[in-house]
Amino acid sequence: MTPTTPYHDRMQRALDHIDRHLDDELDLASISAVAAFSKYHFHRQFVATFGLPVHRYVQLARLQRASHRLAFHADRVTDVALDAGYDAPDAFARAFRRHFGQSPSSFRSVPDWAPWRAALLPLDHARNRSMPTYDVTIRDFPDTPIACLSHEGDMASIGDSIRRFIAWRRANRLPPSDAATFNVFHGDPHDPHAGPVRIDLCVATERAFPMADGITTGLIPGGRCAVIRIAGRADDLEAPALHLYRDWLPISGEELRDFPLFCQRVRFAPEVAEHDAITDLFLPLR
Repeated sequence: MTPTTPYHDRMQRALDHIDRHLDDELDLASISAVAAFSKYHFHRQFVATFGLPVHRYVQLARLQRASHRLAFHADRVTDVALDAGYDAPDAFARAFRRHFGQSPSSFRSVPDWAPWRAALLPLDHARNRSMPTYDVTIRDFPDTPIACLSHEGDMASIGDSIRRFIAWRRANRLPPSDAATFNVFHGDPHDPHAGPVRIDLCVATERAFPMADGITTGLIPGGRCAVIRIAGRADDLEAPALHLYRDWLPISGEELRDFPLFCQRVRFAPEVAEHDAITDLFLPLR
């Protein structure tokens, strides 16, 4: 992994500050002060480091959060608009349609994920340019019975699978506060040549369910695991996964066990604010 420098640490602080304060007033002076840079130069520094202007990053981050609330939760459009920093729902609707090609109400009913993903690519690229550091620990993971919904194929439509899984959990009274949430990654979703992509959306439960609605039951087997804890937003786990495989494993002396990479969503929105989310990424070891 490329080592960070004090300069990049300060730029990363600014990015983290934005993600943690999307509900606050975010102007150039306050953001540059967090990184201890001059406000007269910070805009160009931000563009050079992350590839897009500060105001656009803030807008896209707020619209991404708003789209998650519309697609996966029952929040009113008016409340979503206000939380996204818009004074009126019609201004929010115009911005939402301009970026994603759908009105907020249409997106809530039937999200069109392809233009949504395309519009948010600059946000993903900015976050992938950051250089976080990761601490790896070894943990004994217990046998964990699960019920899961498998998403296979095009990752662009995984949002539809998440919506189905959330609805099924609600119908079966398995809220995140009572039943742990896991994702199991079969293959690499970033490599189309690695074979069919499959991600299991899982909830820890010992209850038996009929084989209906695409739900199956199974087990995440117990054993030793290398673990990285990610604090805050964890939409894309590629960077910590690469660190485990590329940087940590070759010098660890460890051997991999025959089970895929998986994660536990320890805390996640809307149960907590996005910046307070916690995700544990597990690499099974012998």
